[in-house]
Amino acid sequence: METDSVESTARSDSASAEPMKPVAVIDIGTSSIRMAIAEIGPTGEVRILERLSQAVNLGKDTFTKGRIEKTTIEECVRVLKSYRRLLSEYQVVDPEQMRVVATSAVREADNRLAFLDRVYIATGIEIEPIDEAEVNRVTYLGVQPFLAAVPSLATAKTVITEVGGGSTEILLVQNGEVIYAHTYRLGSLRLRETLEAFRAPEIRVRSIMENQIGRTMEQIVQHVPPEEGMEIVALGGDVRFAASQVLPNWNPDDLGTLPVSMLEQFTDEMLALSPDEIVHRYHLAFPDAETLGPALLTNVLLARALRRNHVLVTKFTLRDGLLQHMAVRGSSNDEFNNQIIRSAVTLSRRFEVDEPHARHVGELSKLLFQQLREDHELDDRYELVLYLAAILHEIGQYVSNRGYHKHSMYLILNSELFGLSKKDVTLVALVARYHRRASPKPTHQMYMGLEREYRIAVAKLAAILRVADALDRSHSQRIQELKCEHEEGRLIISIPHADDLSLEQLALKQKGTLFDEIFGKQVMLRRIRA
Repeated sequence: METDSVESTARSDSASAEPMKPVAVIDIGTSSIRMAIAEIGPTGEVRILERLSQAVNLGKDTFTKGRIEKTTIEECVRVLKSYRRLLSEYQVVDPEQMRVVATSAVREADNRLAFLDRVYIATGIEIEPIDEAEVNRVTYLGVQPFLAAVPSLATAKTVITEVGGGSTEILLVQNGEVIYAHTYRLGSLRLRETLEAFRAPEIRVRSIMENQIGRTMEQIVQHVPPEEGMEIVALGGDVRFAASQVLPNWNPDDLGTLPVSMLEQFTDEMLALSPDEIVHRYHLAFPDAETLGPALLTNVLLARALRRNHVLVTKFTLRDGLLQHMAVRGSSNDEFNNQIIRSAVTLSRRFEVDEPHARHVGELSKLLFQQLREDHELDDRYELVLYLAAILHEIGQYVSNRGYHKHSMYLILNSELFGLSKKDVTLVALVARYHRRASPKPTHQMYMGLEREYRIAVAKLAAILRVADALDRSHSQRIQELKCEHEEGRLIISIPHADDLSLEQLALKQKGTLFDEIFGKQVMLRRIRA
């Protein structure tokens, strides 16, 4: 729901001798391919140079046929070639200057690999299909500074929602922390295609849509119960278009307050029109006109379900979040990782784990990971996987103490962990699963289903987790410091201020075999006397 408009903004007026760097982001969505070209300054300021949008019906193919048709693929190639030519004019030529993402329409297509390969061969553009967790991540990083800057939203429970063509995203944020995040399989185009598949008579279209949307609203309310003072911030081109029509004096640079009664009235008017009538009356692209009514109705029913009489509207888009992510260059990763850790801690509390023990094993795991870098040779991103596995390694005891490591794996795989991709969740679950008992085996299907890189990482992390868990065998958190040294093919862990390490030595004898198998080093403890 964007036009080929040019918009300029600046997040910082500070002068700098360093030049602005041109960058671009492209979002391949369900009904259009959108691009934002910007400049990023040395201190992270972003200045938008141009925004473009071209309608392409990827979602219609995927949601009805399960695959992207050849004609649609070639249309995407045509659009991306034209974007590439424009990017050359802006001197955006290095892959590091560009990020191209695709959401559910590409991610769910049976022939997504053929689509990605065709685009790359024809344009040189590498598309990254991002999952729900990455969309949540980008949305959070993008809207967090905005929420912090609005006093009324800084402390209130705020529901960030976006109704897309294939899914509806829900983020519940308060005091800068994500309380709940989930992506529901409810989208405006998916709704429209379902109605066409049912061949529903026109008189029943509204009631069928309300029934479909209502079932999802029941799920949302279970996790996001209505509260006094709660706010809803609605993202997406459909609701922005509604605000521009209903609030004639609204400045898109400001936060708009859209009464639900006015939004519902406008929604009724849109649902009464055919897509062709909407195109001619409002000059929208046909794919946008098709999904306008279902998207607005979803926003209305969400506001009603959460008992809000207004929604807040902002011009923020996924492209803005991607640009901000490029601008900060990972400086906000620590805060985002803390959000993920808080999500894991919340999950652990649900299953009544020994939290001091779990957290302490996590801290010991981090110390071991950092001191054994030359041994494991893993990227820093695996440190977070290890820490999360440590926090959650005992949640399976809630089910049964017998074989609880397997129960831990199952619970992690089937729980909500904010900000983690499905692959990351699988890694966390497997590391927790192998923190005791049997080592990874060829008969373990989930483990063997991983690529070699990830299998090796799981084995290394599980070996480290076993050592950390053994060091807190007493569940007393009495070992606070350690130093790792290598002597004659052994790993010596020196522990200061410890009177007796016999319990930990015994635990290591039981649990340290995996470390020896993976790293070829027996683990020994050494007391350092005061």
